[in-house]
Amino acid sequence: MDLLDAHLIPAVDGVAFGLLLFVVAAGLSLAFGTAGVLNLSHGTLYAIGAYTGAELSDGTWGGLALGLAAGTAAACVAGAGLSAATAPLARRGHLAQALLTFGLALIGGDLLIQLFGADELPVRVPEALDSSVMLLGHRYPAYRLCFIVMAVLLAAFGTWVLTRTRMGAAVRAAADDPQMLAATGHNPRAVHTGVLAAAGALAGAAGVLGAPIIGPGPGTSENVLMLSLVVVVLGGLRSLWATFFAAVAVGEVQTLGVSLVPDLAPYLLFAAMAAVLILRSRFAEPATAHGPEGPAPDPVARLREHLAGRLRRRPRGTAEASGTAEAPGTPGAPDADRAAGTAGPDRSGAAPRGYGNRVPKWIGRLPGGTAWRQAAPLLVLLVVLISLPALLDAYSISLAGSALALGLLAVSVTILTGYAGLPTLGQTAPFAVGAYATVNLAEAGCTVGPVQIVLSALAAAVFSAVVGPAVVRARGTTVLMITLAIGELTGAVVNQLKSVTGGADGLVGFPATQALWGGEGMVEESELYNYALVVAVVAVALTLLVLRSPAGKLLTGTRGAEARMRASGHPVGRYLLVAHVCAGALAGVGGSLMVTVQQYLSPADVGFEIAAFALLAVVIGGTTSVIGALLGAGLIVATRDWVAGSWPGHGPLLLGVLFVATVYVLPRGLAGLRGGSGGGPSSDAPRPPDQPPPAPTPSPAGKVSP
Repeated sequence: MDLLDAHLIPAVDGVAFGLLLFVVAAGLSLAFGTAGVLNLSHGTLYAIGAYTGAELSDGTWGGLALGLAAGTAAACVAGAGLSAATAPLARRGHLAQALLTFGLALIGGDLLIQLFGADELPVRVPEALDSSVMLLGHRYPAYRLCFIVMAVLLAAFGTWVLTRTRMGAAVRAAADDPQMLAATGHNPRAVHTGVLAAAGALAGAAGVLGAPIIGPGPGTSENVLMLSLVVVVLGGLRSLWATFFAAVAVGEVQTLGVSLVPDLAPYLLFAAMAAVLILRSRFAEPATAHGPEGPAPDPVARLREHLAGRLRRRPRGTAEASGTAEAPGTPGAPDADRAAGTAGPDRSGAAPRGYGNRVPKWIGRLPGGTAWRQAAPLLVLLVVLISLPALLDAYSISLAGSALALGLLAVSVTILTGYAGLPTLGQTAPFAVGAYATVNLAEAGCTVGPVQIVLSALAAAVFSAVVGPAVVRARGTTVLMITLAIGELTGAVVNQLKSVTGGADGLVGFPATQALWGGEGMVEESELYNYALVVAVVAVALTLLVLRSPAGKLLTGTRGAEARMRASGHPVGRYLLVAHVCAGALAGVGGSLMVTVQQYLSPADVGFEIAAFALLAVVIGGTTSVIGALLGAGLIVATRDWVAGSWPGHGPLLLGVLFVATVYVLPRGLAGLRGGSGGGPSSDAPRPPDQPPPAPTPSPAGKVSP
């Protein structure tokens, strides 16, 4: 009883906090589950209500009512505007929506700071609520008890509206069968706008009422958004009551968990989120009796089948010598290439585009040939990068080195998002592993650059191998959420493991890196940039070699025709896991470079914002363009650190504008601008990785964008 008595107040606080999250998460669940919009600006809608309510609060009931009305209306209008903003992206998948709404969140956050200031605003509540009441022998704030009652009533009212009214039926029909809804005379577009407006109104009302609990200030919107995502994942999208109980559980972990298990509390929420997503991904997809990859092959039987296939193949000089592939179903047909869509006709028997016009390989190596055309952008970019130290000042050279580090992170995201079809928001986790490995190696006396690079890449690869099985089984938006949870868990470890990471203070003052054995530590910006350039060139060259190899074609086939690959006997899960490990190693190299160039490391360098920037760089460049990812990273660093230097304090606004403009103006990225001149489908502009693949159309072998 003493234990229960000691933790009574934190437990009640957890209920109040959880119910606040429920009101916010109900709007997020409504937007995602019904309107189909992955809204990463939902925390900004909460902040709109919180700032408005705090500004209008004067300690009277009239001020509270006015703030509630104004904050709810402002967020409602913003939600309706969000509907108009996301309408052009209806067929482009959740990845484009996530980037657009994240950009809008950056813009909205900057505008709120300009309007209300950067300090947390005080909130005044009516005197009758600004007091304490006795609760089982303890004094407890009356406002929080009142909020608990209001949230329960709101849950009951919302459930009644969704399940017992014609409006609720229209909303549910808009989610399940919009064509049938249109046939009944309702406008699905109007319902879509109404749903997002209602979701915004819920967030705004939660902001006004929750301002005394989570006050308006810097970081409020990000904190609310992350916690709301956890609630939505745990509670699902179909039941308000499930969201209700999930929110209460999250609130208890955030308050009671801190007092009971303070060391574990930072990890519990996102660990639970990841666990639920992993379990759902395993049960959502049909699995064979032997698991996703089928039974383990018998080595003897496999060897026998291989030899039999070799004997049944046609002799050279017939189909193979004439430059054509065997028809599907022919024992000697190369399953991997046929499944990947890189050689041979499709199942309808139609020859792929360019199939009958193959030319000898040596022609592609001549100036003007395919190989030359593909290598020319790389050579031009390399010449520009080499000449930068002679053209820029020391600060700009340092930014260029940081852009190379972020560029390697973006290339690793390209491998997963563009080639493997696994959109990720958690690639900063292996990036952080590589960065902190380099710092700790330097502090231990290992300052040789190549050694730091190799060991950091190895550490990041091991990390990716450990978490990879949880990622490669899922698809689409579930991958985004799982990787987001992994990234946030890694961030929690960074903040807690102070002996290794320095915690929130970060690390600085560690020994400088030596370019080679026996050399001096690099301190000049030009030296650091040249070192970063050499490492980046080697890493990108190896990446391109792998992507253009048969292994890269298998990975592309996995993304475009996974069902065919599985039917052909390919272990798709293993391919994806290897890609995840290799991408993690590349991200680790990027983290090591970042530390070497910056000479300091903080949690902000490996946080969620950097993960979003890396994903934006990939979208800017084109999801399968390595050069585009590097250019996108350079554009982001230039906007965030160089352009924003002439307009101090508005870096988030400029980045938000860049996010929005990229999503609208460059739907296929920079690579898509030259994709139409190739005489065939551009590999730089594949389907959105969170959308189901269309019927695969084979393309000429070797068409892989740099």
